[in-house]
Amino acid sequence: MKNIVILGGGYGGLTVIKHLLEGSIPNDTQIVLVDRMPFQGLKTEYYALAAGTVSDYDLRVQYPVHERLTYKYGEVEAIDLEGKVIQIQNEDPLPYDQLVIGLGCTDRFHGTPGAEEYSNTIQSFRNTRETYLRVSEVKPYGHVHIVGGGLSGVEIAAEIRESRSDLNVTILDRGDRVLSAFPQRLSAYVSEWFAEHQVETRNHISVARVEPQAIYNRDEEIVTDAVIWTAGIQPVKMVRDLNVQKDPQGRVTLNEYYQIPEYPEVYVVGDCASLPFAPSAQAAEVQGEQIAHIIHALWKNEKPKTEALKLRGTLGALGKKAGFGLMGKTSMMGRVPRILKSGVLWMSKRHLG
Repeated sequence: MKNIVILGGGYGGLTVIKHLLEGSIPNDTQIVLVDRMPFQGLKTEYYALAAGTVSDYDLRVQYPVHERLTYKYGEVEAIDLEGKVIQIQNEDPLPYDQLVIGLGCTDRFHGTPGAEEYSNTIQSFRNTRETYLRVSEVKPYGHVHIVGGGLSGVEIAAEIRESRSDLNVTILDRGDRVLSAFPQRLSAYVSEWFAEHQVETRNHISVARVEPQAIYNRDEEIVTDAVIWTAGIQPVKMVRDLNVQKDPQGRVTLNEYYQIPEYPEVYVVGDCASLPFAPSAQAAEVQGEQIAHIIHALWKNEKPKTEALKLRGTLGALGKKAGFGLMGKTSMMGRVPRILKSGVLWMSKRHLG
């Protein structure tokens, strides 16, 4: 029996599986999903779990059940590209004939002293739970500082404000405005929302180091009760350590079929793949669908058809009643984008499960 192994049950990996199962799978082939947990966590909503406005149960999606799909739960320790074997902690080596690497990302601390040790993050279920505990234990009128004014930082700041009206919440960003990757109009709207809801934003901040009760803007000490780090991501260390070509962000460089050129039996999907977009759940899903179609074509000895990845847009939340979005060149603000984001979440729970 041949194995097509999927490493990681995130947006990209599950999309590959879903579309593989919708087609015809060779009789001598089985799909094996390897992940630490027996469910997918909806990572785009981890900010709400960290703020305490949803439970982790609300963000779980059960994996599909299919006779051609099996699971191995455990910690992946190594990927042997030459030997075509996956090493899983406390398990026998898992050989593969085809491999899809979708192990996701982890935080990037940019070498900032103390950042990894004394910051909380939202890049994994476990870390997000720890962030929730840290925020929930901050005493009334305590200070929570969020490093990074991008999408994740904005959403978690707004959600903490909704969850804990007693806390002092501040975003520390190195740019001249929050959401610097978005149009000025959207950035201004979010800044106004923050001003109305007593969320402070500080720009041109250069974090020099983080200590247990303080964060330093160069030499300026900023006393804090909790630091949440949302100032960058990178592929997981196992992928960064692979001896293959990567882009400056450490993501694996791929050919037109999303394969590692030296190892055409290996595909990379999502945050670990060098794509012309910032890492996102949507990009992982769009790419995952194409990878499934490519694998089906190769199974049939046909030439795969590929097309440029196209994303629908970006939606962000400001608590449960307001939001913002960018669809092409069209900016959206207020209630409508928040409703749309809730609809996308509803569809994700059913589509992926």
